Amino acid sequence: MLKFSANSPEDTMRCILRLALITSTLLFAMHAQAADGLVTVKSSHDVKATADKLESVLKEKGMTVMARVNHQQGAEKAGLELRPTEVVIFGNPRVGTPLMHCAQSVAIDLPQKALIWEDANGEVWLGYNNPQYLKSRHGIDGCDEVLEKISGALGNFATAATQ
Repeated sequence: MLKFSANSPEDTMRCILRLALITSTLLFAMHAQAADGLVTVKSSHDVKATADKLESVLKEKGMTVMARVNHQQGAEKAGLELRPTEVVIFGNPRVGTPLMHCAQSVAIDLPQKALIWEDANGEVWLGYNNPQYLKSRHGIDGCDEVLEKISGALGNFATAATQ
């Protein structure tokens, strides 16, 4: 049980602010731990509409959409339940190849993937690998310009699909 004593309104406010700070820090740590290296953007649409919009904007921007995986349908075929969950796999060799020149092991994370899912509260999210996470994971050095370009493009794609 959490107890605190306050002798004045200022002490009460300080205790409330500390509690809010501790709570938000713990929640952030839990989220960061659960999704290490994942950039997440809240969507204004359901999973299917978000994935449809993402696929459309990717094609408009010259990206190749290689596959779209509907995990919910897969679960249903196995007699299981899963909230709506889709993965869109996409890429462009003009962007990915220079990154692989920097660290060929990054190919395991290419082509790019976007995960679109509905959480337990009914909110829809779009997530993708943070290029800085890939930089760290693969020890990429000297490719900051390529990583910045990828980061900007992924952010733009995510915004267009979720708005």
